[in-house]
Amino acid sequence: MWILVLEAMVAFFLLAFIVWWTMYSGKKPTPPTQKQVGLEQDTTEKLK
Repeated sequence: MWILVLEAMVAFFLLAFIVWWTMYSGKKPTPPTQKQVGLEQDTTEKLK
């Protein structure tokens, strides 16, 4: 019986570790600022 409890605990901690690893793995990209967006629009207008 204790082996089933141990197996269930290992499975739970493995699931929790996988969720934690995927939630906090790496920095999220920041959205472009208004200044960057304006610069991109200026360069595309010059190319036309």
